[in-house]
Amino acid sequence: MQDRDFSVVFAMAHGVGISFNRIAEACALKSERVSQIARGTASVTALATVERIAAGLRIPGALLGLAAQPWEDTAALSTESHHGDDPMKRRNLLRGALAAGLTAPALAALTAARTDVDQTLSPDTPQDLADLEAAAESYGYGYHGQQPTRVLADLVADFTTLRPLLTVPQPAPVRARLCRTAGQMAGMTAIVLHDLGSRRESRAWFATAARAAAESGDDQLHAWVRAREAMVPLNYGAPKAAAGLAEQARHFAGARPTAAATLAAAVAARAYALNHQPEQARAALAAADALMDRLPEGDRSDTWLTYSEQKHHVHLSHAYTTLGDTARAHESQQRALELSAPTSSMTRTLLNIDAAACAHHDGDTEQACHRTITALTALPDGYRTGLVRRRALDLYEAIPAQHHREDAVRELRDVLAA
Repeated sequence: MQDRDFSVVFAMAHGVGISFNRIAEACALKSERVSQIARGTASVTALATVERIAAGLRIPGALLGLAAQPWEDTAALSTESHHGDDPMKRRNLLRGALAAGLTAPALAALTAARTDVDQTLSPDTPQDLADLEAAAESYGYGYHGQQPTRVLADLVADFTTLRPLLTVPQPAPVRARLCRTAGQMAGMTAIVLHDLGSRRESRAWFATAARAAAESGDDQLHAWVRAREAMVPLNYGAPKAAAGLAEQARHFAGARPTAAATLAAAVAARAYALNHQPEQARAALAAADALMDRLPEGDRSDTWLTYSEQKHHVHLSHAYTTLGDTARAHESQQRALELSAPTSSMTRTLLNIDAAACAHHDGDTEQACHRTITALTALPDGYRTGLVRRRALDLYEAIPAQHHREDAVRELRDVLAA
């Protein structure tokens, strides 16, 4: 309080179940600003704002270096804490406070009366739910040039705001929406952890996402979680386990052309290719293409929660590269790069490493090493880890030992070691 550090004040209030919307309403602030202050990405410096917060949260002025607030002399106006359940005392208290009109003490008494009852009600839809659903949608658009760790911090901060909403009874439709949002946010947190190379934590978050998705009753979300989870073992050396999770996802998704069904088929194709099952891989690729052709326009946007043409070609690139079908792989790499935003650093790097792997397969190992080195060194430091490093290491390990003394191969090794 002495430091006027409202990030701590708001975070503590939120931690005991007071929503950002309620704090914002009480303090005459926008809920987005309250959320930013709680996260420490915005601060309060204006005296007028400090005074509004003091009034809204009933913080005695002395704690903030302010004069005593108008309501402080009427702290006994609480309709419950000092007057129990005596309706006559409450009635006389309100009459006395209102005798002089709508003064600050009178308004404080009215607010106390309303709040005492309002906090006992279970609203049809919690005020924070719409904000959290919008936040989940915005996170679905990916990194947008931000470092993965920054996105991770924001995601988890918003995810924790679901807890107080989930711990109180809600109508069934609202509970389903809350669980759906929890599943989406937990799943996207797992995606970022996967990209950063934290496999164990990623699997744990996917498990939470799967439980939330199952409780929400949304089979497509459940399928999406399992398909994305399959990419952890897929990218870190366990293709058989990846194929099993992808097939679970295909079962949950059913036969309809949905984003989750298309993703699951594409991931299954990659897993089968890595597991040296080319027939199953090509069958899954054909299924993914057929679903993609019939995918509704609303499922084709470029987000983590949907399935765009760009994403489809990213998966095809890796599957065909693994199968050694370099002509088809190059077609998908070129199309995916055309559709990828300049800020999609990680995706563009993975596509370039796929192209390098194709060059190695076609006999030009030197070019493969140079392309991979160029792709890695062009990345900011925060991206040269996790999945990107794993994909480059896969290429290095595919180069026969007799070539490891060649200059280009040694340079690639040194870049990976750094």
